[in-house]
Amino acid sequence: MTTATQPKRILLSAVFGPYGVDDEYGRKENIMELFHNQVTKAQDIGSFRFHHRSFGLYFLAANVDADVTVLDFPSRERFIREIKKGFDIVGLSFITPNFVKAREMCRLVRLHAPQSKIILGGHGAAIEGLEKLIDCDEVAKGEGIRWLRNYLGQDPEAPIFHPALISAQLMRIFGVPLLGKAANLLVPGLGCVNACKFCSTSHFFGRTYTPYLATGKELFQTACRIADARGSNDFFVMDENFLKDRTRAMDLLGEMEAHGRFFDFSIFSSAEAIQAFGVENLARLGVKFLWMGVECQSQTENFEKNRGLDPKTLIRDLRDHGISVLASGILCMEHHTPENIQTDIDYLVGMESDFVQFMLLIPLPVTELYLDFRRRGLMKTDLPFEDWHGQKTLNFNHPRFPGDAAERWITAAFRQDYEENSSSMYRLLETAFRGSQTLAARAEGDPWLAERARRLRERVRDYAPILAAIKRFAVNGRERQRAINLERKISAAFGPRSVTTELLRTAAVFLAAFWKFRIRVFGDSIQPRTIVTRYAASSRACFGRKADIIPLRPAADESAPSRAAIAARISTNLRPLLASEAPTRTKKLNPFASPVEESDSEPWPIV
Repeated sequence: MTTATQPKRILLSAVFGPYGVDDEYGRKENIMELFHNQVTKAQDIGSFRFHHRSFGLYFLAANVDADVTVLDFPSRERFIREIKKGFDIVGLSFITPNFVKAREMCRLVRLHAPQSKIILGGHGAAIEGLEKLIDCDEVAKGEGIRWLRNYLGQDPEAPIFHPALISAQLMRIFGVPLLGKAANLLVPGLGCVNACKFCSTSHFFGRTYTPYLATGKELFQTACRIADARGSNDFFVMDENFLKDRTRAMDLLGEMEAHGRFFDFSIFSSAEAIQAFGVENLARLGVKFLWMGVECQSQTENFEKNRGLDPKTLIRDLRDHGISVLASGILCMEHHTPENIQTDIDYLVGMESDFVQFMLLIPLPVTELYLDFRRRGLMKTDLPFEDWHGQKTLNFNHPRFPGDAAERWITAAFRQDYEENSSSMYRLLETAFRGSQTLAARAEGDPWLAERARRLRERVRDYAPILAAIKRFAVNGRERQRAINLERKISAAFGPRSVTTELLRTAAVFLAAFWKFRIRVFGDSIQPRTIVTRYAASSRACFGRKADIIPLRPAADESAPSRAAIAARISTNLRPLLASEAPTRTKKLNPFASPVEESDSEPWPIV
């Protein structure tokens, strides 16, 4: 049990790299990039290249009274160097495909730090009999903050503090680095009551929803605090079905309108919850990106969340309001055959959403689907966990898709979406333009919608230079003509391009060409550098201390008012490419005992 004089020393670590390579620990298809792994992977240099941190580790560190070190994106050697410092507890978070890495890290702890207790967590903790498969002391399942507080003898029901974190870093599209302020992370709660039979998140949290921020007012106050601390009003909302609690979302909108505070949100939500909330309300709320599960066309094989809804019409309406949509689908479901699977692929591509995620059906431990397939003897008991990533091989015996059939279908599906709908960056820009026109037409006498329309116009202006790269490296003539037509529409609506815009267009083409060369010569893999964040134990036995990440920022940017104004608009801003000063790093200490963040040779500034 912790004491005020001798706090526990805890190391919380993600699995080691390199990531997305074929080696003794993993597979090249298991890429540490959400979009490039399973959404835009077939879009060549136009693929979205974002790295996301291990968010849960930072939440744990900010909510226990202990000396905590968070080790994100470590190398195997860096992990060894850290554990040799002698921690009381080493906590490892992993997903099922990273089972071998987690096992190796536990072996290394036993070898180099035998005095340390080992706790395994993350979705990989759902693996049946994990305690017998990996040498560890504890397995943390479900909601982790309360679990760890209990383990440390601290109050599990103490208030949960939401740290200020960025949602993504090292971001590039068409080789263009997206500088400026990155979006913040907002985690309103964990789990989902819809409990789709394949969903590991819903089942991992007991088919219930655990709110961290239970009311619209709590959401608003937390968003204000984080936005003010980081200087960004843009949020990625990590919540499995954010709109399911319609009252909370409506109350958040009411707080924003009452205080005249504008935020932009990227969210996950199901079609039935979106329909209930209303598309215009979403536009007013500032939702600019929405991830929804379409899954498949069949009404008999689909899920309750999509019953009786027309997703194509809904997606068109969302895009007309400036809301980019990611529609996700599942391939090689039980009802699929080589004769009917193309119908579902055509259906998903025909949604004409900004993004399409294709995943193979992968029953993961603890889900209803997994338990059913195991009971029926369908699971491939000899398939290593590192192949359970959903982008190449089925982990169950499907009689209609033997051998590499599943891989061939999913590869063709991604390519079809790219060729028919063009790059997601083109679609995203088209959506922003459509939304700016729609909201401007409806904004008369409504200053709130007028402001949303203005923000969409700014987004179009900031994104537009990349159309030059889209034209130059188009997947086909259709995409090239679409880019030309969109440029004409933008010029007609916003006026002729400025000299600055022309320079940015030239820069975008040059960077895209360089990125294509880089991938051809050095390969597609991008390995993030290690990030170390150290949290000092509170001087008092209570929670809620300020625990915001200290960013390492380029000092030159902070002193440039024009650059700051641009960065405040959106996170994906091309204008900072014109910067002439080489960025330098400074480390700012927070007077409220915030954690200190270190970076092992980070190639870009952490913002």
